[in-house]
Amino acid sequence: MAKRGYHHGNLRQALVEAALELIAETGPQGFTMAEAAKRADVSAAAPYRHFTGREELIIEIARQGYDLLADVLEFAYQDGQPSPLVAFEAVGRAYLAFARKHPGHYMSMFESGIPVNASKELAAACARANQVLIRAAADLSARMPPDRRPPAAMFAAHITALSHGIVAVYARGTPGARAPFTPEELLESGVGVYLRGLGFLDPDT
Repeated sequence: MAKRGYHHGNLRQALVEAALELIAETGPQGFTMAEAAKRADVSAAAPYRHFTGREELIIEIARQGYDLLADVLEFAYQDGQPSPLVAFEAVGRAYLAFARKHPGHYMSMFESGIPVNASKELAAACARANQVLIRAAADLSARMPPDRRPPAAMFAAHITALSHGIVAVYARGTPGARAPFTPEELLESGVGVYLRGLGFLDPDT
């Protein structure tokens, strides 16, 4: 049987994929390089041809995750169409879908303890994903009076924090186990409360 890494012709990516499986099962701190090598069906020494250790491997996984997240959010945003509010809500749903579909990437990005400036490539990928959220927030808040308009970066950070909380508490494990609402419903209602608090939406909307 051919080794997974050599079979695919890319040992580095084969190790990333093996680690993603392990992270989804045990978390970013719950695996060793030897286990990643075994899962990739290569020798225990093989990973060190491409990564100095587990942290560098997780950094690469997080970088790929941020690039993927940026692509997902940009696709959802559709340049603010058909309206800034509808597009903003689509970005929120896409964020939750990403966390659900790519748990290994998500945990490496947000739960590994690795700072986003651990490498220039990671920082750039993170900035690209954040910029989609900031642009969506700026386009939406542009309709508000300037004296009541929050900084777009802060607006985006608030919604990101809300999304993280929903993922952590309500989007893991058995759906509906902690609340009678879906994560998407919780995010939509939470964003609604936030926007009403800013005076962006009518209280009866």
